[in-house]
Amino acid sequence: MTRFVTKTAVAVCLALPVLAPAAASAQTGQGVDEKTGPVSFANIASVRLGADAQHGGALITETQRSPLTPGQSKLGADRVSVPKNDGERATLGPNYEIDLGPYNAGQSPYPAGIASRSHNVVAALQATDVPTAVAETNYALRDNARGGANPIDKTVLVLEGARSAVDCTAPKKLSGTTDVARLWVRGQDDALSQVAMPAGTAALRVSNLRLGAPGAVPQADHATTLSDIEVSRVSTFDQLIKQDGWRGGDVTAVAGWRVEVTTHVRNAANAQLQDVSTTMVLGGVSCSIPKNFVALASGGTSGGATVNQPSVPTEVPAGYLGSAAAAPRSDPRVPIGIGLLGGGLVFGALAIWLGRRRVARSRGE
Repeated sequence: MTRFVTKTAVAVCLALPVLAPAAASAQTGQGVDEKTGPVSFANIASVRLGADAQHGGALITETQRSPLTPGQSKLGADRVSVPKNDGERATLGPNYEIDLGPYNAGQSPYPAGIASRSHNVVAALQATDVPTAVAETNYALRDNARGGANPIDKTVLVLEGARSAVDCTAPKKLSGTTDVARLWVRGQDDALSQVAMPAGTAALRVSNLRLGAPGAVPQADHATTLSDIEVSRVSTFDQLIKQDGWRGGDVTAVAGWRVEVTTHVRNAANAQLQDVSTTMVLGGVSCSIPKNFVALASGGTSGGATVNQPSVPTEVPAGYLGSAAAAPRSDPRVPIGIGLLGGGLVFGALAIWLGRRRVARSRGE
């Protein structure tokens, strides 16, 4: 197993005097402060299309946020893939699909021997007011443009036993771990083979893979189009794909897998049309606490539900985030509505930005 421990990832925030509380104001006997108190987030998979947020878009799946009193928020079992429905497919494009663990008999997108499994994606506030989060499952990235009779024929990348977890016990005792049992890549020989994931902060880079773009590109030929893949561990808060409601704190720990795909789109004459950038974060998690945070004694008096039950609804399942005005005129975006789950007090959301990438074209000069 490959294991990576991220030492404290710290974000120092400026605050107005009234928002520079003593420990008691961020932690009360009735729960933690929604805006400044301990908090954690967990997301199973999200995708950014394009090299930057302004000229691209993002598909951010349901994000779990820890409750304000001890308890947990867990991703529902109905999320088995990205995209999940036609709306998400319209955002991501027709080609890419990310499997998230479960599969039907005879329809496995994973190498032989990897069983169907349920994912475990949880953001929790412990009885001590310590925020924690975990995301664990098997991931498979498929390129549906490849064709083939079986799902495995379209699989180009597999992370078996992927697990990311964070724990914010104290300002000087934060941890973030990113593990994987085995990793497969469909290499230049077009065979899905197991590869070693480098340890620590090093990235795995594989070039010239038979992998196309997530969406349709005019005149593109899948037979001549190649992609480069880089797999690395999330090491900073900014590397997470998140909406504005996913906040940090005075000190923040992060973990997760980051997959960057650069697709060199070519036509049937093997002339380069454009490069397409796609970034995925698999199992992105974070936890944050105030700089003066002190955990309660075990079995403390913060009150509320047990750690096995959420004390409030902690998920916003759908929404539109971002300004359409920020996109160029040739980059239209379509809002698809926003909904809150039972008046929940959280900001975790599925945020969808629709957009085409503006990429300078090269004619292979």
